[in-house]
Amino acid sequence: MNGFKKFWNFLKQDTWSSWIVSFALIIVFIKFIFFPVLSFATGTSLPLVVVESCSMYHESGFEDWWSRNAAWYESKGIDKTAFESFTLKNGLNKGDIVFVWGRTSYKQGDIIIFNAGTQYPLIHRIVSESPLGTKGDHNGGQIQGLEENIPSENIIGKAVGKIPLLGWIKLIFFEPFKSPDQQGFCS
Repeated sequence: MNGFKKFWNFLKQDTWSSWIVSFALIIVFIKFIFFPVLSFATGTSLPLVVVESCSMYHESGFEDWWSRNAAWYESKGIDKTAFESFTLKNGLNKGDIVFVWGRTSYKQGDIIIFNAGTQYPLIHRIVSESPLGTKGDHNGGQIQGLEENIPSENIIGKAVGKIPLLGWIKLIFFEPFKSPDQQGFCS
């Protein structure tokens, strides 16, 4: 017990070495305790996801966004009243942290995270259930070959909430490596 007390007092010191050890302990805790417990509780391998693109971005309020996008959704049988009842009806911004739930069923309007054979999973809204198809709210249409006939085993989970823009803490380290048209905030 005396060793633990000494170590605790060391961590409370305001020195570079105590800061480095504290930072290392935080990383170990997050990687080996926090995320595994969160993954187990949510039933998904990705319980938290940072939105890295503008595909779910709504550049204005819902009414204005709907007036520009209504035709596509209505052609799929989704009217304004239905869309207003969808979870996260105002879309997602680049940099949002999304809470993902894997122990669930999926329905039209849910935002799902799924493997599409791309480098990173996609985060898009379900627009058809049989066969399962998605679309990014900001995209003009579906990505051919990636968003149609999605096998259920490719679904990682669905978005159930978000923390706005906090994911930029991670994104700022990767933005310089993206192409210039994919860098920065959505517009």
